[in-house]
Amino acid sequence: MAPAAVALADYAREHADVHAVRTTVFVEGQGVPAELERDALDPVSAHVLARTADGTPVGTARLTPDRRIGRMAVLEAYRGRGIGEALLEALVAHARARGWPEVSLHAQLHALPFYARAGFVPCGPVFSEAGIDHRLMVRRLPGSSPVEDAEAAAAVLVALAGHARRGLSIYSRALDPGLLDRRDVVDAIRRFATRRGRCQVRILLQDAATPQREDAPLLALAQRLPSVFELRQTDDPVDGRYPSAYAFNDTGGALFRPLGQRFEGEGGIEDRPAARRLAQAFEPVWTRSRPCTELRALG
Repeated sequence: MAPAAVALADYAREHADVHAVRTTVFVEGQGVPAELERDALDPVSAHVLARTADGTPVGTARLTPDRRIGRMAVLEAYRGRGIGEALLEALVAHARARGWPEVSLHAQLHALPFYARAGFVPCGPVFSEAGIDHRLMVRRLPGSSPVEDAEAAAAVLVALAGHARRGLSIYSRALDPGLLDRRDVVDAIRRFATRRGRCQVRILLQDAATPQREDAPLLALAQRLPSVFELRQTDDPVDGRYPSAYAFNDTGGALFRPLGQRFEGEGGIEDRPAARRLAQAFEPVWTRSRPCTELRALG
């Protein structure tokens, strides 16, 4: 199957190709009423098209003047080839070039993990659009977005793992049940830990016994990959009373939750000042904490 290239589209000249893809995906594929597929924002929005080498349109998306990405559509035969990611990246780059501080989108619930990997953070309640459940997602360009619940905190962690180059660091009381035991989070960390090249996951705990007793899935992953994971437990009583939880990677992404037993906080994949502050706080505590050798043995 021929590869696809993504570029900004001239809507006046290429609108037929844009709507051919959208009609196939939304009207024919999802049952969206045809009269809702087009609207008055189309002529004033920025559009991108993905085309095969022979010029066949296979994917499209748009960025509206109110800074919202939408109408993301890829023909079924071309899914799973990175086209959706390329469409999204092209529109984020366009928004950045225009100096916009953030972009948002309405994500269908099944697509939340896809947008989370691209750095979008869910916020607000679930709502219905064209008869399909959605949730608002936001990405700062650059900066951190508010984190309102476990779904949002998990989205940031998935993005931090996906965008890390060589290092991911986590500070947690006891591997944060309800967050660090979620399948999407564990899978994202697994993908980072098993990619090609040397990488490291450092986990600093205040209580190592609880995740061991409860068979935490992230602990099991760490035991299977001892050359990648290193776990330590705080020794200093002052460190043990630290109330917050956080994570950061080596490319400027960060998640900070002021109260570790709660999910609320802020995070994003483009917040180098926050990542730098967290790294500066993490390193001295890591240095004076003890290795959790008791956690390295399987079983």
